[in-house]
Amino acid sequence: MDTAPAANDGELALRGDLAAFERIVDDVLAELPEWVVERIDNLHVVVQDRPTPTQAEHGHRLLGLYEGVMLKDRGMSYYATSPDRISIFREEHLRFARSPAQLAIQIRKTVLHEMAHHLGIGDERLHELGWG
Repeated sequence: MDTAPAANDGELALRGDLAAFERIVDDVLAELPEWVVERIDNLHVVVQDRPTPTQAEHGHRLLGLYEGVMLKDRGMSYYATSPDRISIFREEHLRFARSPAQLAIQIRKTVLHEMAHHLGIGDERLHELGWG
């Protein structure tokens, strides 16, 4: 596996390149284990510069946010529903990253954490998986 493009994306993303940041998010999604990919249902992942006012109500310094109905909570009445949404907030990641590597690590952590919410995985299991 060639790590040069990812390292370059980290540098570009740290300088504010949106496309590079999105590629890092895409790389994390592409590396999800098959058992996760098989379970994903009706989900949209987006990169936003910052939370909307409504999203910001969930807390300050948000790196990401899952909005939807966790898989474990879906019942027979779950149909014809708008996709769940994972938002990854770029500006907040850039505010705290000190290096391209640190940025990539934090993006990965955020994407996996929010994906865990979609799957209904709790914090204890999240740590067992090495995602926390």
